[in-house]
Amino acid sequence: MASSVKIVLRKKKISDGTYPLAIRITVDRKTTFFHLGYNLKEVDWDVANQKVRKSHPNSVRLNNLILQKKAEASDSLISLQGNKERVTLGAVRKEVSPSKQETSFFAQAAIFIDNMQKAGKYNRIKTDQTRINHFKEFLGNQDIAFADINVLLLKRFQAYLKSTRNISERTIVNHLLIIRTIYNQAIKSGLIDSKNYPFGKGKVAIKFPDSVKMGLVPEEVKTIETLELPTNSYLNHARNIWLFSFYFAGVRISDVLRMKWSDLQNDRLFYAMGKNLKAGSLKVPDKALKIIDQYRQEERKNDLIFPELKVLDSLDDTYNVQRKISYAVKRLNKALTEIAKLAELSKPLTLHISRHTFGNISGEKIPIQMLQKLYRHSNITTTIGYQANFINKTADDALDAVIGD
Repeated sequence: MASSVKIVLRKKKISDGTYPLAIRITVDRKTTFFHLGYNLKEVDWDVANQKVRKSHPNSVRLNNLILQKKAEASDSLISLQGNKERVTLGAVRKEVSPSKQETSFFAQAAIFIDNMQKAGKYNRIKTDQTRINHFKEFLGNQDIAFADINVLLLKRFQAYLKSTRNISERTIVNHLLIIRTIYNQAIKSGLIDSKNYPFGKGKVAIKFPDSVKMGLVPEEVKTIETLELPTNSYLNHARNIWLFSFYFAGVRISDVLRMKWSDLQNDRLFYAMGKNLKAGSLKVPDKALKIIDQYRQEERKNDLIFPELKVLDSLDDTYNVQRKISYAVKRLNKALTEIAKLAELSKPLTLHISRHTFGNISGEKIPIQMLQKLYRHSNITTTIGYQANFINKTADDALDAVIGD
């Protein structure tokens, strides 16, 4: 049986330009990796000698760690071979990972990001990797054992974010959420137990603050609809995308850009929402049909209605699709900001505002069960909570009863 243990840098570059340091174990030409919880720049890594170059400020300490971890992995492999049983990658993972290799936070974080990469979750990687990096910066770019992540440390991290980052309370909570997610991953994998778990009642509670959701009123939508823009301009295209979303109950931009001509059948739009795969169909309003007609003469690559994803050879690579959508959202939102100025709107205009606008205008006019269907919410509680942001009549009447007109 041929086997080997090597220290390598993984090929997938992280957003900060570094690469995860890992042990690579090969058994009968099959390979598995165990992340060591540290990331390096290529210039600081000696491939031939499997060691950190002196150009790295912590080269001595890291090289000692590498020698230790490589020896532990080799011992585990020898132990398995000594049992005279067939050595499989599964047996290697079981022998090596729980007690020695993957019980540090950033080693688990690297696995989490790798899983997101495999699932094509570009947006999750983009936001979660940044939050993980902030936590590592707070720790002085050192790894940390899960047992050392306690309530006091997390409170200090919250204070650090407030004092060093210009971010909202909601974003701070999202930083804690990713730490909790990775902690739960390690517990679920059987790598650590839950006795030191720092989250929950009486510890660090994950509770999102209320956020203000502001939609446009009918008069403002009318202003956007009637604003004179050159037909073939990008501003007109951005307006089309926003209005198309609004006309279909605020359908998410990721779903709008994936819309295909084959989704249009018998004057109805059939689609499954990408977020929760809830399927259904809606009547195509005349206003939406006029928008669609503007794109009928364009190249129908991948059967797409709108052009943003036509640059891709295929829609099978979820990661690349999400990345292209992310780029498109930035450009479209920039154009919508310009449209808001031209329309003299006092409110912000973004793609997501189309959903809030539908909620604001619908108010109490549409039964909550129907709104759940239109929004494609899996749970009606979500719909009730969302729509509560736009129902103000009761509070307004109460205020008028005291103050008067």
